[in-house]
Amino acid sequence: MHLIEPYYAWDKYYNSSRDERSPYHGKEYNYNQYSEDIYGYYIDPGWDFMGSETLYIKILFADYDKGFAVIEFIGEWNDAINNDIMHLKRNIIDHLTLQGINKYILIGENVMNFHGSDDCYYEEWFEDMEDGWIVAINFPKFVTDEWKVYNVDNFLIYGGDLEMANWRTLKPAVLLDRVTSIIQRRIPMF
Repeated sequence: MHLIEPYYAWDKYYNSSRDERSPYHGKEYNYNQYSEDIYGYYIDPGWDFMGSETLYIKILFADYDKGFAVIEFIGEWNDAINNDIMHLKRNIIDHLTLQGINKYILIGENVMNFHGSDDCYYEEWFEDMEDGWIVAINFPKFVTDEWKVYNVDNFLIYGGDLEMANWRTLKPAVLLDRVTSIIQRRIPMF
């Protein structure tokens, strides 16, 4: 797992440790020392702890004027034991929402498992968005299948054209435009 890095190519557009409005403002990264791990497997030092032992994130981009953030994930999303959604919601999402973010693009190709519990925090997050949305891109099918079991799919938009193998080739604003276009086709009154 130490070979899986968060996407670094957007660092020229955004860096959460230099963003005064980010929950990671001022964080210093030591790329010479691997100290964080998931189930005993070290992960790249660029991933950020958000309160969970099994799920780490990287805020790849945030634009407060346009009200959107792109967050990449690695690990096991475990709501049943670690209540990962609570940590994500309370430690990251609530902070970003107070800064004006109401559109979230979640990148999940490095999420290796999902264990659900209930949908309360997802529902709360969804209700906090008002005119916004929560989009999940490239989460494995077995994860999205589990979302359906726990009704998480009621609050996240995913699948179809949102499975974007090429999202890394896009600039952040272009990704937002593409996602918005897909959502507008799905939900005409958006």
